[in-house]
Amino acid sequence: MKKILITTLLLSSIIVLPAGAGDGCNCQSQRGTLSVSYSTEKEVSPDTAEFSIAIKTSDKKSMQDASDKNKEISTKVYNYLKSNINNANGDYIKTSNYSAAPVYIYNNGKRNFDKYEVSNNIIVHTKSLDNVSSLIDKSIQLGATDVNSLNFTLSNKDAKCLDLLSQSAKQVRSRANTVAESAGTVVTGVKELRTSCSLNQRATRYGYTNMKLMRAVGASADSTMEEAAPANIEAGNITIYANVDATYYVK
Repeated sequence: MKKILITTLLLSSIIVLPAGAGDGCNCQSQRGTLSVSYSTEKEVSPDTAEFSIAIKTSDKKSMQDASDKNKEISTKVYNYLKSNINNANGDYIKTSNYSAAPVYIYNNGKRNFDKYEVSNNIIVHTKSLDNVSSLIDKSIQLGATDVNSLNFTLSNKDAKCLDLLSQSAKQVRSRANTVAESAGTVVTGVKELRTSCSLNQRATRYGYTNMKLMRAVGASADSTMEEAAPANIEAGNITIYANVDATYYVK
């Protein structure tokens, strides 16, 4: 995959102060300073996906029935996901945000009972990006109702940031030396360093309107649903931004 590396150099002021004379001179504070900023950005491929599968069930008469329905579907989805991820590679699944409550609707200012609703969320964390589409589509076939989020990120983002910051710091020092030499002075030490690193992690909303529509018109989950090909999900790239601001002593 083609990687893009963009660098930006921002040079600010160089101030050379004369050394003081006589006793009591604070030579450290009267040294000149040179400030340099250097920013880089680099595109990399994500290696991790995380998404949340929701199972919502309801019943007009009984909370227990709504809960039993949810448990049945959740067990199927959970068992499928558990058997199709690679734990040895750091993959995992966990349940989150379980809720069970009556639902009311309001009509002319009056609250009326509508149904009992149970919701359960299963979070999937996997490095098998090629398998994400199948995991989502099969979960929906088994009765899941929503995909709340789909995020692509880096498992080693700290190492990537440190690598890019290291490159930026070297460039900052090199540029500082060049500018100082051109101004007839030399860099003697570091006064201050400020660094930052961030990622534009990709979040994708996964859609399956056609599948829900087939259910609504009575399509068979065992026939039509299984014949549907998994949706194509592209992870794309993640951009890492690194910046180093440095102030050096010169004389």
